[in-house]
Amino acid sequence: MDGDNGIRFSITNLAPPTTRILPTVFQERAAISLYDAQFPPGASTKQPIPADTTTLVLASLSRFRATCSDFGVPPSRVRILATAATRDAVNSVEFRDAIRTTTGWAVEMLSREEEGRVGAMGVASSFEGVRGLVMDLGGGSTQITWMVAEDGEVETAKTAVSLPYGAAALTRRLEAAHADNSVEALRAEISTAYRSAYESLAIPPTLAHANGSFSLYLSGGGFRGWGYLLLSRHRISPYPIPIINGFKVDMEEFQDVSAVVMEAESKDSVFRVSARRAKQVPAVAFLVGAIRDTIPGIKEVRFCGVREGALYASLPTETRALPPLSISTAPYAPPSATQLHSLLTSCLPHPYPAAFTADILTSTTNLLYYHSSIPKEGRASAGLNSTTTGVLASAHGVSHENRALLGLVLCARWGSLVADPSLLYRLQRLVGDELAWWCRYIGQVTALIGAVYPAGKLDPKSPRLQLKAKLKEGKKGDLVIKLKVITKGEDPSTGASVVTKCIEDLEDPGKKRGFIHGWGIKVDVSHRKGL
Repeated sequence: MDGDNGIRFSITNLAPPTTRILPTVFQERAAISLYDAQFPPGASTKQPIPADTTTLVLASLSRFRATCSDFGVPPSRVRILATAATRDAVNSVEFRDAIRTTTGWAVEMLSREEEGRVGAMGVASSFEGVRGLVMDLGGGSTQITWMVAEDGEVETAKTAVSLPYGAAALTRRLEAAHADNSVEALRAEISTAYRSAYESLAIPPTLAHANGSFSLYLSGGGFRGWGYLLLSRHRISPYPIPIINGFKVDMEEFQDVSAVVMEAESKDSVFRVSARRAKQVPAVAFLVGAIRDTIPGIKEVRFCGVREGALYASLPTETRALPPLSISTAPYAPPSATQLHSLLTSCLPHPYPAAFTADILTSTTNLLYYHSSIPKEGRASAGLNSTTTGVLASAHGVSHENRALLGLVLCARWGSLVADPSLLYRLQRLVGDELAWWCRYIGQVTALIGAVYPAGKLDPKSPRLQLKAKLKEGKKGDLVIKLKVITKGEDPSTGASVVTKCIEDLEDPGKKRGFIHGWGIKVDVSHRKGL
């Protein structure tokens, strides 16, 4: 339970092998703001949490207790975490006692420092690696720290800074400042507080990128609302991935306060921006302005939508170190996944784009046959949508670029013919022409692998297929991929026309019609039998 802006309930499956990605099996949000309840209209000072609000909270918790019973969650595995709105309430003790009496669950009260760490760990769970500043915007406060999360190890500032400028709290103060003409004084106060917080964090020099800039990671409802507004006005419209976690923008775009506020004001509704969240946009814009004016060197901003910091903190280091995408796809891996992964990798000439990491290639192998049971005409579309609204939509810790890359490869694996090409084009724009072409090439190779090994089983002692790839300079000075395909002779699995067609099609990405907006590499395929 949080409570500043609303009360969130979730049940997470921590069973292997998908523990690292914290699969959510149930989630629900009760629109009960404990912060707003303590500042009712007309009140000049903070009030106790009202009895009727407490009744609503207890009813929601009782419902969740029944839900936990339905899912078979032992009572000992349930935790209630409370943050600023409960911690600072006038009647905090009475409120927490009522919860314990009704539910039997004790409320874990997070200190400001603990709240900052839990928020930071939620950010760490949202990405394969984190290096930069972290801000968590709640209803009553903002937590600021720095973080380096690599290989399961998480290092943060010794003490996170907590500032009393949450989205709801600042909305209230900003309204009052407009009423008494003290907006500039409030702006100066917040800028001073942010500058002091930044200086007190003792940010290590290693936090910066090679060019001296660094990344800013944002979590919390107010910042997520800002992120969805940026999604709404993105250069790729409509933006192809309807998930805020992993969304990235450059600082110039993030800090364009007037454009984002206009986006909120000019539309009747924006995807995932509620009326309450829209009301807080001017306050969030105020904070964004303070970030712009007081914190130097921010190059890019990444948004986090995962709020399971307490659970992530409890995981062993070796579990946290696991690659999210590979773990998400592991349950679908074919019987000979390791050998098929090696075969797929052998089609890539060196050097090839670093974006195609071991995580991407492993996940491609794991999902090589996932869509086989779908009618033929729907497989490419299913592959394309698999990372956005399909089987991997709920996977935590996956960047938007990786979602796009994997979706494009799986689309190409099944021929790239989709009934509605709009999503295909928008995902291609997201990754750029070069990476989109490599997705097409890799997908074409996976079609051959799938045809030669239709059950995903490979006998290492009697392989049917071998691939060798080199990047050469062509006669005209352009690059050419020399791809050697060696198949087992006199084998029914490699001699059929379906396999022969797949081998012939390997050159398609290297033809002009296979290029992406003019970008591509010629593919020269030679085939011989004799394994």
